[in-house]
Amino acid sequence: MVSALRAEFDRHGWVKFPHDVAIARWVEHVYPLALEARRDPQQIATWLRSGGTWFVGVNAIGNDGQGCVGDGPALMGTLREFLEARFGWHDLDRAQVSITYPGYPQPDPHETEAGFRYRRDRDAAHLDGLKPELPGGRRCVDEAHAYVIGIPLNRTDEAASPLVLWEGSHLIMRKAMEAAFADVSDHQLRCHDVTQVYQAARREVFETCPRLAVHAKPGEAYLLDRFTLHGVAPWEVEAKAPPEGRMIAYFRPDLPGGVREWLTLP
Repeated sequence: MVSALRAEFDRHGWVKFPHDVAIARWVEHVYPLALEARRDPQQIATWLRSGGTWFVGVNAIGNDGQGCVGDGPALMGTLREFLEARFGWHDLDRAQVSITYPGYPQPDPHETEAGFRYRRDRDAAHLDGLKPELPGGRRCVDEAHAYVIGIPLNRTDEAASPLVLWEGSHLIMRKAMEAAFADVSDHQLRCHDVTQVYQAARREVFETCPRLAVHAKPGEAYLLDRFTLHGVAPWEVEAKAPPEGRMIAYFRPDLPGGVREWLTLP
């Protein structure tokens, strides 16, 4: 199974894993902790955005590098087998708990009008780790992630703000980033401005790659290539979800080799 999934992942830039008892066991342990996080006043003050319709929840779960929280299980099963075979295991960061609520997205004081339109009309499509940390809001590779793991924590339908991605975009984005860093020395990698290259590659992706909504149930999981353009779809009026909203745990483990490894890891 792993070899077939690898071919699919390398071609499309993402792969979905079928229901796995090991993932279901992990979700069973983490789900109540995610509910606690979304009710925590400090977490709410820090992470509730988009007019109260998005709980960002970065590092909301206190797991270790194996995915264990307290006496809970590690992240195992086919997903882990795939990661070890394809990339080698990288210790996990603390999980994000991304929660969307009916009406997502709404205007927010934290973003510009243009930023809101991009969130609403283009799903806030992005590559994780590219952040506006340079003067004038210019973008650089602030965090060099190995890949993105998504694990649904509750059951919703496909209309409740699913993850969306542009299939095959990893090939365009990787090529663009390799060209952008071709003559950049190691000590300049972290502060190299990729804004124009990123925007041009993103436009090409929108014009040439199909946009797909990725829906999964608890016990299932999906994996994105670090160069796959992705975002979050608006919440549709007819969407069905529990009162706690649509909840997904995300992991983005860092590469020990930083930006250089981010560019060169197959």
